[in-house]
Amino acid sequence: MRGRTALGAWLRLIVGCAAIAGAPIAGRPSAAAQITAAPNGAAPIVLEDAAHHTLRLDHPPQRVVTLLPSITETVCALGEGARLVGTDRYSNWPAMVQKLPKAGGLDDADIELIVSLQPDVVILAHAARITERLRELGVVTFDVETRTYEDIARSVTAIGAVLGVPNQAIKLNRDIERSVNDAAVGARLALSGRTPSVYYEVDRGPYAAGPQSFIGEMLARLGTRNIVTAELGPFPKLNPEYVVRHDPDVIFISATDAPELKRRPGWDQLRAVREHRVCAFDRDTTDTIVRPGPRVAEGFAAIAACLGHVAP
Repeated sequence: MRGRTALGAWLRLIVGCAAIAGAPIAGRPSAAAQITAAPNGAAPIVLEDAAHHTLRLDHPPQRVVTLLPSITETVCALGEGARLVGTDRYSNWPAMVQKLPKAGGLDDADIELIVSLQPDVVILAHAARITERLRELGVVTFDVETRTYEDIARSVTAIGAVLGVPNQAIKLNRDIERSVNDAAVGARLALSGRTPSVYYEVDRGPYAAGPQSFIGEMLARLGTRNIVTAELGPFPKLNPEYVVRHDPDVIFISATDAPELKRRPGWDQLRAVREHRVCAFDRDTTDTIVRPGPRVAEGFAAIAACLGHVAP
């Protein structure tokens, strides 16, 4: 995501998703397994998405609209970026998608533009409020879950199935997991058995990455201790005093917000602030961390590298 508006919109969506009861894609037959070949050689697609809607297509879609940056990046990482005819306004990677029509954001999607693009399918985040409106207008949609680390692999698998490229999805998932594992191993070696307490701020508020979020799960793989407890949820809004009380060893934050830490009441006394144990990420790096998509390994490596450098 780019800028505070983008990150805030993403966070509102994720928090909303966390409150919705609904079975994720896991536990069902794999998306790829539900594709069967037709007699004429085409591949009819029948899939159930994260919102329990059934997707039926006679052949893989050629005109695709995506309404979340991580979804856009996944389509491109699968080598199918040429099928994109529109994205949300925040999708900015790879560079080729910047020239595509922009259909608004998570809270203000341009329904009229989406319909005019005549997509074969719109792929969007589970619980996006515009799903039902699009379906009422006859637009085919496919929802994916974007909350946990496992959701990343499930989303890649599902999107690969929708596009009719399941083997490319398998390879991409393997590449992501290999890179994440490499970063985790390197970070644990650098920490030499240390288990620093950490606080990851995903947005001013402050909103934090809890242990059940995909960011929190990555932090745990590095051997850290999250000061946010599981019962608070994946991305809780905290009372600033909570952070002061738990006094983390390391703080992760955007480079934009890092300079204000000392101005927050009591935060100038935090060990991480006093001892300069703060990992401040620029916008491009933050995108790779907060977007649950194919570049997550890059974000994970950035977290690991800084943690190894500043952790006590």
